[in-house]
Amino acid sequence: MTTPSALVFGSTGAVGSNILTTLLSTDTFPSIQTISRRLPTPQSAKLSAIQEADTSKWGNMISSMNPKPSTIFNAVGTTRSQAGGLSAQWAIDHDLCVENARAAKDAGVSTYVFVSSAGTRGMLSGFVPYSRMKVGVEDAVRGLGFENAIVLRPGAILGEREVPKAPVVEWVIGRLDRDQKIIGRAAVAAVRLAQEGKAPSRYWVLEQADIVKYGRDEWRE
Repeated sequence: MTTPSALVFGSTGAVGSNILTTLLSTDTFPSIQTISRRLPTPQSAKLSAIQEADTSKWGNMISSMNPKPSTIFNAVGTTRSQAGGLSAQWAIDHDLCVENARAAKDAGVSTYVFVSSAGTRGMLSGFVPYSRMKVGVEDAVRGLGFENAIVLRPGAILGEREVPKAPVVEWVIGRLDRDQKIIGRAAVAAVRLAQEGKAPSRYWVLEQADIVKYGRDEWRE
């Protein structure tokens, strides 16, 4: 039997770092790997972190990893200002995510987890570039036909991050349940349920209430 292994994209970001921390603190996967432009902060005997600044190489690296990942968490994301414009953000938040999902399917990954965003399917979402990016990735992941595909649609992502939001913004909404630790835990909890055959469907979307349920209210170490 193949040993379950997880790969995390976006492991230095707000949600991805918490997915990684959660994976390292639980026994869900005995082997955990990351690919990122910067090495993640956590260290562990079961973590293998690969630093690769050229994101165009990430997808092709999946098939040659040892052990080959059975589950991939994709929490890659940026902002228009950090990327340097809308087209640059699209290349990361949409194109890179779709490319990695396709490469994961070709490599035989069975479970794919994508961290999307709340409101992507709203009435006016078609006019919002950010929503169109996320919708495009969601549709691509669904169309690839993974054994299990899990999409999380959290609200505002709060807490510690490499580039913090304005302090007043963090203070105003800091007590809400939309916290990246809860999101990270919910992602791992959803994979656990899928592994146990308890996912409600092969393509499972977790909205904010589901994220709070699995990442806080029903979370177990």
